[in-house]
Amino acid sequence: MPTPTIRPARADEYDEVARVWMNSWVSTGLEDASNFLLAKLRARVPQEIEKGWSLYVADDNGTLAAMLALHLGDRYLDQLFVAPEYQGQNLGRQLLAFTRKHLPDEIWLRCVRGNEKAWRWYEREGFVFEKEQVEPMTGFVMKYYRWKKEGIAP
Repeated sequence: MPTPTIRPARADEYDEVARVWMNSWVSTGLEDASNFLLAKLRARVPQEIEKGWSLYVADDNGTLAAMLALHLGDRYLDQLFVAPEYQGQNLGRQLLAFTRKHLPDEIWLRCVRGNEKAWRWYEREGFVFEKEQVEPMTGFVMKYYRWKKEGIAP
């Protein structure tokens, strides 16, 4: 099976990006799928792009398999979500490798504490836990992680 192509998202794909985002988030068991959640994520995609997101998708011959949002200037991996039907196929690792090409020295991210599968994966991928903090907008406890290229001073 060919590997999906990672490329910049197009504006006409934002609704589908929101759907991938919701379906992946729902697969964590932390929230149920709903029209409200989908509408909230659909509204958020263009807002976040205006605030500086570099938005990428993993395109599997016209089907969006994943979404990746980076704040390049802040070295921040904001969102990495793989559609449930593509999970377990190393697509997350490919997206992380893509991120490391764009942010070769340092990356930080936040992950919901309740999403143990995700934060344990980041730990296996070399990210170091820094702190936990409640996100006031959502009420979720967030775990903060950082990865630094070897030889980069703290």
